[in-house]
Amino acid sequence: MKVMAFNGSPRKTWNTAMLLEKALAGATAQGAETTLVHLYDLEYQGCKSCFGCKTKSGKSYGRCALKDDLTPILEQAQQADALLLGSPIYFWAVTGEMKSFMERLMFPNYRYAREDDPSPSLFPRVVPTGFIYTMGAPEERMREFGYDKAIGLNEMFLRRIFGKSESMVSTDTYQFEDYSKIEHERFDVAKKTARRKQQFPLDCQRAYELGTRLAGGV
Repeated sequence: MKVMAFNGSPRKTWNTAMLLEKALAGATAQGAETTLVHLYDLEYQGCKSCFGCKTKSGKSYGRCALKDDLTPILEQAQQADALLLGSPIYFWAVTGEMKSFMERLMFPNYRYAREDDPSPSLFPRVVPTGFIYTMGAPEERMREFGYDKAIGLNEMFLRRIFGKSESMVSTDTYQFEDYSKIEHERFDVAKKTARRKQQFPLDCQRAYELGTRLAGGV
């Protein structure tokens, strides 16, 4: 059992990365072999609309034709038994690196099927996928701004391509190591600190349980 996780945050030791590591710990406890890829370490671009992955009888049919640092990572993802994505929310969406990665991962495996086709996928088998999101906004603001709808769309496409998907959201996160060094007027630091102590450990446990499920546990 191989589980691959992809960190779409530029930070390797903060909220998103921490939750991904907790999820991988849950997968490891089920006997899985795990890999964590930090996308910001790689040099790559998003889809260039070359349609090499859609060209009939083409050498890249069903695979991304671009060649860069992401190429071997995508090849490994094709062989994985479970995939886990993680990203903070920047300006109402996942980070640019994560969006580019999703284009390269998902579009080659997505076929232009009829609209009533329930499985428009070229991926050769069903693998469970998960997506962990982190954001500084509280849960009520997440719903007010429609973040939950964007999360739902990502989950729908992951499910249609890979067969299974679930999402986890960690809201109202502690964003800075030292708030006194950051210009801000919106945040109540005392409340942020209290939530960090009370809620984030619970989010870490939720991530661990997500990883357990991805690796075939209950």
